[in-house]
Amino acid sequence: MDPAGTIVFTTVGRPQYGFDLFSLELCPSTTLNNPEHRLTDGISINFNAQFVDDDQTLVFISERTGSPRIYLSRPGLLIPKPLPSLPSSLFHDRPVLKNDRLYFISAHEQPERPFKSWSALYSTRVEELELTRLTPYGAVDYSPAISRSGNFIAVASYGSRPWNGEFHELHTEIVVFQLSDRSNRITVCERGGWPSWSGDSVIYFHRQADDGWWSIFRVDVPENLERSGLPNTATRITPSGLHCFTPAAMHDGKRIAVATRRREKNFRHIEIFDTESKTFLPVTEPLNPKFHHYNPFVSPGSRFLGYHRFRGESTQGESTIPHLDPVTSPIEQLRMLRLNGSFPSFSPTVDLIALNQDFESNAGLQIIKSAGSRRWALLKDRLTFYNSWSPTEKHVIYTSVGPIFGSVKATVQIARMEFDPVGLDGDCEVIKCEMKILTREETGNNAFPSCSPDGKFIVFRSGRSGHKNLYIVDAVDGEFNGGLRQLTEGPWIDTMPHWSPNGDLIAFSSNRHNPNNVDAFSIYVIRPDGSGLRRIHVAGPEGSSDVDRERINHVCFSKDGKWLLFTSNLGGVTAEPVSLPNSFQPYGDLHVVRLDGSQLTRLTWNGYENGTPAWHPYDDALDMGRIRMGSEVGAADMLKGEFDDPLWISCNI
Repeated sequence: MDPAGTIVFTTVGRPQYGFDLFSLELCPSTTLNNPEHRLTDGISINFNAQFVDDDQTLVFISERTGSPRIYLSRPGLLIPKPLPSLPSSLFHDRPVLKNDRLYFISAHEQPERPFKSWSALYSTRVEELELTRLTPYGAVDYSPAISRSGNFIAVASYGSRPWNGEFHELHTEIVVFQLSDRSNRITVCERGGWPSWSGDSVIYFHRQADDGWWSIFRVDVPENLERSGLPNTATRITPSGLHCFTPAAMHDGKRIAVATRRREKNFRHIEIFDTESKTFLPVTEPLNPKFHHYNPFVSPGSRFLGYHRFRGESTQGESTIPHLDPVTSPIEQLRMLRLNGSFPSFSPTVDLIALNQDFESNAGLQIIKSAGSRRWALLKDRLTFYNSWSPTEKHVIYTSVGPIFGSVKATVQIARMEFDPVGLDGDCEVIKCEMKILTREETGNNAFPSCSPDGKFIVFRSGRSGHKNLYIVDAVDGEFNGGLRQLTEGPWIDTMPHWSPNGDLIAFSSNRHNPNNVDAFSIYVIRPDGSGLRRIHVAGPEGSSDVDRERINHVCFSKDGKWLLFTSNLGGVTAEPVSLPNSFQPYGDLHVVRLDGSQLTRLTWNGYENGTPAWHPYDDALDMGRIRMGSEVGAADMLKGEFDDPLWISCNI
């Protein structure tokens, strides 16, 4: 039987995006002519577009249905038109419409092994779904570009090699093939991403140069695509001293639009680079100096320049962040909701969810209604993370108080929070609660509490011995009356425990199989008395080449105790990380697996980091049609577009 119920989870940064597509008209002299024009309707997020013509018809990606799908829009069309795409695919990206055919990336076909991306290039007719896979089976392609004539396609390809864990630059190759002979794939450059054609003979692309700056390079493509002399030597086009990404070549072959991140600037902006004069023309900074701008695209005749950005707080469209947002699930009886917050935990009656809003400006512990219609604060302006609602007490929540990424010796404590339910009936946004600390301050970093099904004990991770292992403590008195027992012991990291619903097992993440690797974690289970420790091999059988590459976190049980839900890097990288904001290490797709390691199933497909999931039984009373409530009452957050460039870019400026 397939897993069932409702899963609530976090996507880092995603609730804030509020992306829309915008354009500017360019004069022949490459000066800006008209003010910025919004091309999309402010519903959900809209991004990664391409112009079809010089009348601003465009194809783009929108997540308005709960997963990235392809839409077409043109001036005067109030509601964008969905284009043919595979219903079974929960990921579509980088659409291009050329000569009445639609080209796009999809991730609906599972590769032959874990740790390999599912992303591949497909094409179809515009009016009907007649799917053709253009990427060879066993290979991985990203970021397609069609030449001016429509005869050639360039992709950033990972080829058939296994993913080695890269999440900054992917070290893809620039591969070119003819539509009439897609089996003859030629590598024209051994390292590069995000290709853009100038005519049929020149490709611009980005990669990180030897001096550390992301730059735009150029490679010339022979007309007959002969293998002799290939791959070609690429020429660096943009100078050192600034990052340049995601090029879009203009039709004259002399100008390229790029997204830049300059040393003295805090935001990514679109600029036009003249390849002859070696000069930049600022485009978006004079208009929106404090917004990030992403992934430029130009119309066929270079009349219009487009990009996506946060639409702004005062723009028409969605302006508030729903507490809960439906996400398309690949399993019919399993529902998925994205939370505006982290570390959700359901109350025993599943009518409330505890969460942490964030770990900076909105630090503290909050609760929301399971239908997303109301939110209250229990503890404000205090760093807390990872919550566990008592299964036997309606108004008791356990949490970690202190910095989330603290060292072994950092003061982090397990707290028992008991709130007054009277506050749930009033108009106040802060509910009175009593906090009781269960761990001793001098014991260092105590975190990730999980309450036993009978409500009597807490299992948590502590660094008190100098290593991070698991301990069990009394759920009411804590360790102050001697009620502390060490569950695991060793010079490794055991963390993020979760008690099974019938109390017989505790699942957790650990690197005990390779303590020297602090990045690779696997699932382990143990009985509460310390017996029966075993590893659940998700990526393959013990001894396989892949099994020790697992990066698994945030493990939790299904309510029937038969499945484990977790986040993992098993699906590789779905899109070029440099093209996205907030691109953290890609262990962020949700998966489920049975307790014996069988029936591994992927639940999410996107370029984001998904994590901190919670699972509760299927509940017919939960009205999915009202889940996007939360914008009307209960301290709804306004969209502010407060997200960052990838940390591995901004920290190197």
